[in-house]
Amino acid sequence: MRVSFQVKSISSQGNCNIGSFSNNLIRHLEECLKMTADYNGYWKMIFNENFEEYLKALDVTVAIRKIATLLKPDKDITQDGDHFIIKTLSTFRNYNMDFVVGQEFEEDLSGVDDRKCMTTITWDGDKLVCVQKGEIEGRGWTHWIEGDELHLELRAAGIVSKQVFKKS
Repeated sequence: MRVSFQVKSISSQGNCNIGSFSNNLIRHLEECLKMTADYNGYWKMIFNENFEEYLKALDVTVAIRKIATLLKPDKDITQDGDHFIIKTLSTFRNYNMDFVVGQEFEEDLSGVDDRKCMTTITWDGDKLVCVQKGEIEGRGWTHWIEGDELHLELRAAGIVSKQVFKKS
């Protein structure tokens, strides 16, 4: 699709008057042109809140929950534009996720709760937002970066767990 328009004037503050284009369209275009965050790197967990309740919402067994809550997994993230490989690494189990932002795929969660779901990850500004459609209502996560910290909010069945990782 090709869109063309004529800029009628630009003020000294850099504001444009673009005829019939609305300010909402301009804001949307500005958002689309922003650079996304750089998630590349190795991240070590420094904070983990409400994780056992999140695992309960996923119907993970008591034994696995007890082991999982003792772990401090690392994240090894490779990003090439909208293509991501996120490796969650621990002494108990590793989980790899390979996806392209905006493309739905079948995710095999056998390393987590032994389910499959249809997963879509999208950008919300600089945040990665994941929706996992399957047996568990409201399942997904959100990743974002603040300084040298990677934040992760995990959601399932109304339960929210928060994790923070520091870039190493």
